Amino acid sequence: MEVSSPYVSLSLFFLIIAFKFLSKARTQKNLPPSPPVLPVIGHLHLLKPRLHRTLQGFSQNLGLIFTLRFGSRLMVVVSSLSAVVECFTKNDVILANRPRFTMGKYFGYNCSSIGASNYGDHWRNLRRLMALEIFSTSRLNSFLSIRRDEIKHLLRRLYRNLSRDFAGVELKSKFSELTFNIIMRMIVGKRYYGDDDKELSNNEEAK
Repeated sequence: MEVSSPYVSLSLFFLIIAFKFLSKARTQKNLPPSPPVLPVIGHLHLLKPRLHRTLQGFSQNLGLIFTLRFGSRLMVVVSSLSAVVECFTKNDVILANRPRFTMGKYFGYNCSSIGASNYGDHWRNLRRLMALEIFSTSRLNSFLSIRRDEIKHLLRRLYRNLSRDFAGVELKSKFSELTFNIIMRMIVGKRYYGDDDKELSNNEEAK
């Protein structure tokens, strides 16, 4: 079904009006300078493959502290060493809070996990529990046999691949599988990646 041009023009008109209204409300805030922004996408069209070069160009034109908007999210980029030190020393508590995303609401128990909750008593308690119960030396040593076993699995797989031919081996995926297998065995006691029939059945059960 074709959409008539008056409806399209009217929709674009209201979209531009809404964007101008929101931009006017945002300009009342004391924000750092920013490049010209487009509706809806913000500054996403300005990002190039070499992101650090792009940000360096912005800092040369706008100053060491500038604002970017990625869709509906506002970002402040700090390129000055002295400003970064001030952010992480004098204003570290103010800047320690995290944005509330929809993913954090539904997968992070209403933003109450350590990766999604704001800085405060709850976050400090979670950090203390992780330091004492999860990442303590005794806890890590208790999983030493798992790490050794998974490293042996990886070495055996590499040896089998090399015994067939001397082709190159892509190690990035191998190390990712190694890390994920260690995590899965620490959590549920089963491997996720494997080669033989027994391991394949465990893979399907883990998935």
